[in-house]
Amino acid sequence: MDDSISARIPPSCPPETQQILTAAWSHDVATVKKLLDTPGRASARDPVTGETPLHAAIRALGPVPGPEASEEEKKEDEASVEAAIATIKELFLWGAIWNDVDDRDETPGCLADRLGRGEVYNLCVEAGVRAELLFGLFQNDEYEELDSGDEEMEDGEEGDHVEIEMEDGHVNGAPEDGEEAPELVQTKEQEPQRANGGPDVNSEEYLKSHLTLDETKLVDEDGNGVMMAWETEIMRQSKDTLLPEPQQGKRILNVGFGMGIIDSMFADTKPAQHHIIEAHPEVLKRISAPDSKFGAEWEASSPEPGAYKVHQGKWQEICPQLLAEGLVYDAIYFDTFGEDYSQLKEFFTDYVPGLLDTDGVFGFFNGLGADRKICYDVYTKVVEMHLADAGLDVDWKVIDVDLKGLEEAGKGEWEGVRRRYWTLDKYRLPVCTFLG
Repeated sequence: MDDSISARIPPSCPPETQQILTAAWSHDVATVKKLLDTPGRASARDPVTGETPLHAAIRALGPVPGPEASEEEKKEDEASVEAAIATIKELFLWGAIWNDVDDRDETPGCLADRLGRGEVYNLCVEAGVRAELLFGLFQNDEYEELDSGDEEMEDGEEGDHVEIEMEDGHVNGAPEDGEEAPELVQTKEQEPQRANGGPDVNSEEYLKSHLTLDETKLVDEDGNGVMMAWETEIMRQSKDTLLPEPQQGKRILNVGFGMGIIDSMFADTKPAQHHIIEAHPEVLKRISAPDSKFGAEWEASSPEPGAYKVHQGKWQEICPQLLAEGLVYDAIYFDTFGEDYSQLKEFFTDYVPGLLDTDGVFGFFNGLGADRKICYDVYTKVVEMHLADAGLDVDWKVIDVDLKGLEEAGKGEWEGVRRRYWTLDKYRLPVCTFLG
C-alpha cells in the first residue's frame, strides 16, 4: 500500500481539508488546535481517499521500526509517537470519529493495527468504548443525569458516540444536529446478521422471512446467515464451559434454536431440564416435524412433565413467564437473530439475574463486531462493563478459529451467504457468573 502523504492527500483535496490533514500528518498540535475552532473540522475527509485527520496522524508514523533500527532512529520514533498521541487526543476531544473508514475500508484503529502501533490502537479502542457508553446513555433517556449542573462534558465529547449493532451492521459516531448517526463501521457491504453480531435485520422482518436450511447453513430469504455449521466447534466449547463436569443432570435454557447445533449437544448430556425458546415459525415447524430430535417424542421423554420443552414465541414474552413460575437454570445460552446489542443487554440485565442459579453460568454467541478487529475489541470492553452493572463477572476463553473456507466473501463457507460476518482468527468465548 502507498501510505505516502502525496497518495493520501492528493492535490485535488479541497484547501480547508488539506490544511487540517497536513497539520495532523505533521503532528502540529498548535495548528490543529487553531483549525479545530471550525465545527466538523476534526472529521474532515478527502473526497477521494477518505483520509481523515485521525488517519493522517496515525499513517504519518509508518510501521514500527524493526530490530535493525539504530538507537537514534528508535528515539526519533518515540518522539513521533508522543507527538502523534497528543494530536490524536486533541482530535478526539473535538469529536473526531474513531471508526470512519477510508477508501481502503480501514478505520484509524485498523490502520494503527496494520502498522503495529499498539499504543495508538488502544487509544482508538478507548474512544470507541467512550462513544458507545455515551450513546447508550442517550438511547436510554438517561442523559438528564449528565446535565445535572454538577458536571459538564468536555468540549467535543458529545460528537464521539456510536450506536452498536451486532455481528456486522455497525455504527459510527458524531452526527450533527438533525442527522442520523452513521453506522458503527461504514463498510462497503453495509448488510445485516445476528443478534450477537450480525446484519441490519430487525426481529419483525426476520420472523416473517422464509428460511432455507441445508447441511452447512441456515439463511433467510435475503441470504443473511442465521447460523452456519462452521460455528460447531465454538458451540462445542461453549457447551463445555457452560456445563462443567459432571455435565449430566443440569437445568438448561437456550434462547434461539437455529440449526439446533448447541441444543443437540445439550441434549446429549441428559439434562434434568432442557428448555428452548424459539420464535421463528419455520424453525418451529421443523422442530415439530416427525423426524425432529426435539419434537413431541423428545418432550415426552423428559424426566418429569415439562422438563423438556420448546417454548414457542419471543424471549421477551416467554422469559417473564419463566420468572413468574420461579424457574432457575444451571446454564443459560443466548443466540438470537435480527436483534441488536441492546436486546442482548436487556436479556442479561433484566432476566439472567432472576433465571440463573447462584452457581450457574451464562453465555452467548459472541459475534459482536466480529467482521472487524477493533469493533470486536470495543464490544469486549463495553459488554464487560454492562455485565458488571448487571452483577455478572465475565471471563473470556480465547479459542482459535480455523479460517479455512472463511477467507473470502461469497466463496467457501460463505457461498450463498449475503455477508461475511466473521473475519477473525480468535473467538472470545464469554463465561459469565455472578460477581462474588
